[in-house]
Amino acid sequence: MSTKVAIIGSGNIGTDLMIKVLRLSESLEVAALAGIDPDSDGLARARRLKVTTTHKGVEGLVGLDEFADVEFVFDATSAGAHRHHEDVLRPLGRTLVDLTPAALGPYVVPPVNGDAHLDAPSVNMVTCGGQATIPVVAAVGAVTPVHYGEIVASIASRSAGPGTRANIDEFTETTSAAIEKVGGAARGKAIIVLNPAEPPLIMRDTVHCLVSDCATEAVTASIEDMVARVQAYVPGYRLKQKVQYETVAADDPLRTLATGVDDPLKVSVFLEVEGAAHYLPAYAGNLDIMTSAALRTAERMAAHVTEAVK
Repeated sequence: MSTKVAIIGSGNIGTDLMIKVLRLSESLEVAALAGIDPDSDGLARARRLKVTTTHKGVEGLVGLDEFADVEFVFDATSAGAHRHHEDVLRPLGRTLVDLTPAALGPYVVPPVNGDAHLDAPSVNMVTCGGQATIPVVAAVGAVTPVHYGEIVASIASRSAGPGTRANIDEFTETTSAAIEKVGGAARGKAIIVLNPAEPPLIMRDTVHCLVSDCATEAVTASIEDMVARVQAYVPGYRLKQKVQYETVAADDPLRTLATGVDDPLKVSVFLEVEGAAHYLPAYAGNLDIMTSAALRTAERMAAHVTEAVK
């Protein structure tokens, strides 16, 4: 029996997620899509796909007959809107999967801590940059402590909708915090770049970690294993080139980021994320990895609930 879900947000992320659930999930069923623009392409597509819709936001969603059977609600709107959605939905007993950088619930990155918060009433999917890079930070940290982790997420400007643009500050703050809390780095920093290049470029991510001198072969193997685990649900996720290692020189200011470490080593990882083009073109890998991670997380949580009932 399928678990009924609803999606709030009829923009790029919400629409892509709806199509993923419809096409890919064997355990979830979309009961409704809610938006606030009655003329949005997402709501129009949902109607063509026989999915119940409302253009009255979360209030319209809870007023639908279909809402009675909904167990999980995905929020694909904005950080500010999510706070209101949380206030409305939590008292109604629905589990929230938050795709905004509001970070009200615990962070979840499927291959790193996907089973850690299966009973949580609300989970946060960090950001697209976090989903792409935190697995790598964690992979390095599985071999040697990461004293500092920095990521740069570069996405096509065309793939950044109004929600993303309105939440740039939240993106950097949430991703930086998750690099530490989920990735395990002692200190974390995140940068996002909206690239206006034409034709649009595929999502690129760079990860830099400062570590103590260590067995580089083991670090590389751990990173390659993690990349394969992400590829299981994001096929377009890949290493762009071999993992790079560089000894930080004695006079390099980078040493100040690894205080007390003798001869720190910089590990650099270069990634590319190509989208599955379920809704937007393949260059929008940032959307693909976010919605794919949310889908994987909800499926795990739903399976956990089913097992608990048994």
